[in-house]
Amino acid sequence: MLSLKQVNSVSKLLNIQLGNYEFLSPHFLWLLIFVPFFLWRMFTKDRLKKGELVFSKSAMEQASLELPWISSVRKAIFYAYALIFVLLIIAFARPYNWKSTEAFDHKYKYGIDIILAMDISASMLAKDFEPDRLAVSKQMAKEFVDGRVGDRIGLVVYEGEAYTACPATLDYDILKAQIDNAQPGNLEGGTAIGTGLGTAVTRLRNDSIKSKVIILLTDGSNNSGTISPETAANLARQKHVCVYTIGVGSMGMAPTPMMTPLGIQYVDAPVEIDEETLQNIASITGGKYFRATDEQSLREIYKSIDKLEKQKIEQKNYNSEPPTSPEPFIITALILLLSILVVKRIVLKTNE
Repeated sequence: MLSLKQVNSVSKLLNIQLGNYEFLSPHFLWLLIFVPFFLWRMFTKDRLKKGELVFSKSAMEQASLELPWISSVRKAIFYAYALIFVLLIIAFARPYNWKSTEAFDHKYKYGIDIILAMDISASMLAKDFEPDRLAVSKQMAKEFVDGRVGDRIGLVVYEGEAYTACPATLDYDILKAQIDNAQPGNLEGGTAIGTGLGTAVTRLRNDSIKSKVIILLTDGSNNSGTISPETAANLARQKHVCVYTIGVGSMGMAPTPMMTPLGIQYVDAPVEIDEETLQNIASITGGKYFRATDEQSLREIYKSIDKLEKQKIEQKNYNSEPPTSPEPFIITALILLLSILVVKRIVLKTNE
């Protein structure tokens, strides 16, 4: 009988580490119980096989005429057939190896859909960030886009109303150009967080994959628009959209642009971010709320979101169906079969 130790020794010799493999169809492994019967049948058939020559001598005298190594070669061939049987069963069980390069490919080919919903109201020109909140927010958004692979990413901008600056796309150059072009003053004034979020939700197309994300960034509170933030959040939840919210602004006072009789002047004004509403949006949709008080903290926030979503996609790919790799087992079985045929033809001088 072919022992497990012998199988492991051969597999190690052939660079197949069985301990690294798991199986998508493990029920096929039950066929391994037939391997001992397979060997028993082969040995029995060989023992009962009649020779081609007739001898008048005893069986012991006939055995003395046989070269000792011939018997060993024939036994080795039987074990090789059994090993081929084992390898093919393992291949049918659809083995996969987490340590293989293909299984750990982090260029997630399935990707996710992401919409950046960015507040571009006049208050985003406040100079508690250098040079201002909007410029830093746009730079961090572009760095985030550069770090994604295979995701469709779009841009919605909003003040007192919202519009889609760029639909979800894989053309990141066009997307980043639209981020650069986003400026306040082209829409009705105010901060319509609900409208911005609602518009972003509608931009996630029905044919998009199940992983859908909105990153909503604002520096104020909802004071415009026809849809409340809570209503938009519930719409996002119905469509299985996860919303990460970011409040941008330092603590306390900040140099903020104000319209005066002499034109736009910067005056110190309190930073008023409706954190409760942003936390509520994130809670309703299964996302997370972040507060960015400076450029570095905003950069770290985008890195955290990037990491969270990549981990979710990694888990989704692994939980769906990892790439199987039966090739080493099939190739090894074919090599063994070819070796058997060569040995039988050249060494044993038989055409069996």
